[in-house]
Amino acid sequence: MSAGAAVRIRRPRPGWYRLLAPVLSVALVAAVFVWFLPQFASLSQVWTAIVGMTWVEKSALVLAAVWNLATYQFVVVATTPGMTMRQATVATEAATAVSNTVLGGAAIAVGLTYAMNSSWGFSRSRTSVALLVAGLWNNFAKLGLPVLALVLLAFSTPPSTGRLVAGLVGLLGLGAAVAVLGTVLRSTETAARVGRVAARAVSGVRRVFRRGPVTGWDRATTKFRDRTVLLLRARWHWITLATLVSHLSLFLLLLLSLRFVGVAADQVSGVEALAVFAFARLLTAVPFTPGGLGVVELALITGLAAAGGPHALVAASVLVFRALSYVLPIPVGVAGYLFWRHNRSWRREPGTAPRTALVPEAA
Repeated sequence: MSAGAAVRIRRPRPGWYRLLAPVLSVALVAAVFVWFLPQFASLSQVWTAIVGMTWVEKSALVLAAVWNLATYQFVVVATTPGMTMRQATVATEAATAVSNTVLGGAAIAVGLTYAMNSSWGFSRSRTSVALLVAGLWNNFAKLGLPVLALVLLAFSTPPSTGRLVAGLVGLLGLGAAVAVLGTVLRSTETAARVGRVAARAVSGVRRVFRRGPVTGWDRATTKFRDRTVLLLRARWHWITLATLVSHLSLFLLLLLSLRFVGVAADQVSGVEALAVFAFARLLTAVPFTPGGLGVVELALITGLAAAGGPHALVAASVLVFRALSYVLPIPVGVAGYLFWRHNRSWRREPGTAPRTALVPEAA
């Protein structure tokens, strides 16, 4: 065997390496719920606050939770021409269930979305454009909401150095993301150049791990640019509106949980709640745990308590919010997955989904 061939042989990773991430994830979740939460507030007080809500308040929370589940389908329908609302509901709920229960579930959820869309006749290129555009707009919202919250806080309370720095970082991140997208969409030549630069960077990283270079990124970026420009010219306003509705509906669920549990506006204002919510959403960009379990609770509870909310009531409201926004989608998503597996009436051959003016023939 030559020396070059010997170098290319990948050494198997030890068993403990594969277990490291799941163990750390479980340890983090356990630390939040087993150690931090009982230290922060009495669990009996938390339970009393939860069961103390009236049936009208509980009903309103359930309706808000159902509405929140439905809103992301608007984004999917807007970014995937030809997809029905029912298909979007099945796909998004099943993908959410995977993301909320499996470590690294976001990547698995993407694969599941490709499988579902393909079974309904959507080509990989149509799904790729939809996922990329929806993901970009989702990240724009995650970066923009903290900036909006800090601007609103500046009108209600004197701005601190920490808030100004956080707002500046968020603004720079949003500006950079918009600039990169604008650069890619500017022209075919620019898109190809961005693809080549990205390919060289990724190939350099892969070389460290003794993997071969990536190829064809200039062509892929060019195709993405052409199809994305076509989609955005026709639907950018609907995609933006649907994304904002999705994020603000989730915030509405948190705000209702706070108010119905008993956290008054003079303790935690709506603007303060929005600021805490926005920065907690940013943490979900890093997949420490499935669906941000433990991390989001920790961020929301500490942030809302620091804003002036009573500890027991804040903990109760956050647990209600997470039960409706994190736990509820899991059984709904499992049902959606089982429906997809057994329902044959929607099945089509790949590439035979209904075409629209926004789907080029070459797609």
